[in-house]
Amino acid sequence: MKILKFTTGLLLLVAISGVGWLVYERLKEPNGPQKKRNSISLIAAVEVAPATIQSIQLLRQFTGTLDSKSEFVVAPKVAGRIEEISVDLGDTVERSEVVVRLDNAEYTQSLKLYQADLAVIRANLAEAKSQLEIAKRELERITTLQQRGVSSAAENDAARATYSARTAHVEVARAQILRAQAELETARIRLGYSEVRANWRGGRNFRAVAERYVDEGETVTANQPLLRIVDLDQLNGVLSVTERDYGQLQVGQIVILDVDAFPDEKFNGRISRVSPVFDEATRQARVEVTVENKDHRLKPGMFIRANVELEASASAVTVPEQALVTRNNESGVFVLNDDGVTVQWKPVQPGILQNGRVQLIDGSIDGLVVVLGQQLLDDGSAVNVVGGERQ
Repeated sequence: MKILKFTTGLLLLVAISGVGWLVYERLKEPNGPQKKRNSISLIAAVEVAPATIQSIQLLRQFTGTLDSKSEFVVAPKVAGRIEEISVDLGDTVERSEVVVRLDNAEYTQSLKLYQADLAVIRANLAEAKSQLEIAKRELERITTLQQRGVSSAAENDAARATYSARTAHVEVARAQILRAQAELETARIRLGYSEVRANWRGGRNFRAVAERYVDEGETVTANQPLLRIVDLDQLNGVLSVTERDYGQLQVGQIVILDVDAFPDEKFNGRISRVSPVFDEATRQARVEVTVENKDHRLKPGMFIRANVELEASASAVTVPEQALVTRNNESGVFVLNDDGVTVQWKPVQPGILQNGRVQLIDGSIDGLVVVLGQQLLDDGSAVNVVGGERQ
């Protein structure tokens, strides 16, 4: 039994050595799709697979972040103490809705004060008009008496001066009314500012509270941020792309998004903007993708993987990627001839690579191609098909 095992092992070692020597001798030959002349032909064992016609796409994946396409920061126009905040994080807000109320006692009192001032000035105007009417009658009386020779010219001049002064008083009172009305309106506006509204422009009428910066009871200054309100119906995906891919991206291209929150789902987007400049620090350009989000499942700040179709062919000739070999710096494949026992070398120009299959640009390849065992082959080599996929 031991002798038998020893003999079997020795024969196996000799066979492996012989095959190794043949491979070594073959590898020493000049590379190139040519027959070896003046040598013993070898029959190589190979595997084959068919060249097929199929649709194929060149996809590129970019990473980025979702951002709100529209946002509005709620801030008061006047200072004051917060009495009430009617919304909180995640709440839905309608356009022009009152979201924060400030203590308005001071503004209410100012409004009443200006109302009183206006009433006083109106009373002054009424008095001035009455005095003007008296001065007018007096001037008319003196003028009549002067015409009769009863009154002197000096008395007429004095009456006319009084009339002019009373006229000026009326005009002053009217101007004071205009000023008081403006001050009253200002006080009314400032009182209205104590009700802080989420009054954004454009877009949809409903948004969501993304951030809350203050609490009730705090004293805030004018223009201090209180809330950040964002539009969740439409988000903006922000990508950074390198120069290699920049030229293949354009507005309108479809983008398929993946997010970690929903690993088994895909979300559709479309490129809306491509920056015309590159960042000098990163050498990347900003690309924005519009993403519809009617169900509000996607949120600003989420990490995204954006898959963009850069190129596609509906009827491409494809072969398995492992069928491609390089000889003398030329890409090509070995095609099984119709006799089924020899192969032919055909140079090709590879195109799109997808899911282990590569597009052949020239499209002239048909039939079965060698996918395993090409290292022993030349143009016209004899082969023994021992495996692979046939059609």
